[in-house]
Amino acid sequence: MDKDASKSEKSDFSSIDTLRQIMARLRDPVKGCEWDAAQNFLSIAPYAIEEAYEVVDAIEQQDMHELKNELGDLLLQVVFHSQMAAEKDLFTFDDVVNAICEKMIRRHPHVFQDHDTDIDPARIKGNWEKIKAKERSEKKSSDSGALVGIAKALPALTRAKKIQERAARTGFDWSDTAGPRAKIDEELAEVDNATDRENLIEEIGDVLFTVTTFARHHGIDAEQALKKSNEKFENRFKIMEEIAGGDITPLPLSEKENLWIAAKNYEKSNKNK
Repeated sequence: MDKDASKSEKSDFSSIDTLRQIMARLRDPVKGCEWDAAQNFLSIAPYAIEEAYEVVDAIEQQDMHELKNELGDLLLQVVFHSQMAAEKDLFTFDDVVNAICEKMIRRHPHVFQDHDTDIDPARIKGNWEKIKAKERSEKKSSDSGALVGIAKALPALTRAKKIQERAARTGFDWSDTAGPRAKIDEELAEVDNATDRENLIEEIGDVLFTVTTFARHHGIDAEQALKKSNEKFENRFKIMEEIAGGDITPLPLSEKENLWIAAKNYEKSNKNK
């Protein structure tokens, strides 16, 4: 990149080409940044996940200024990977853009081909799934099956839901909530009867997987449900510390339990206001 990148904040850096030039300069083995130049696909992969979560956090906080910044950080990850790929003659940023444009047009025939005026949401969803299934089958892979292609880096509860949804499309699923509810009791009994630590880990995993199924049959995303529970516990714990006037570690468990009850009552009173 040339001198323009060192201008004041008033400079117009809105072009994607400018960002690409910045990334290429950072990766330059002679004039670039030592850290950026040393990275590879695996070493920066965790940052893509981290930035995606920070985008979601900004959305949930309804902080549009922060959302703008976090989307920029996420975009940087796309440019970073594309630059490394270009250096190895694998693909370029333009190839990435072209691929997603082709995919969106291919997956939306009702918009770009049929031009239907009477759009049936169920039919559109069905076509979407058929197109995705066809795409998966066309991928050059020795592995095949209904569950192929579900990213292993997804949060475990989210991945469990996706696995179950794929399996359900083959007809392998309970017909109502009674099945998974009974299965939860069965899995909890197996936790109680676990023979060793490895077995216990396995059985607790089965409980979590079945709870995810139970949530799905209620139309609830288990990941989001747990996220809300995390936030609820975090808020109540903060209230406990506020009531106690600081660190609650030295207090006996009975006092901590009383603080928990007080925090719950405080939450309820505020909700009713």
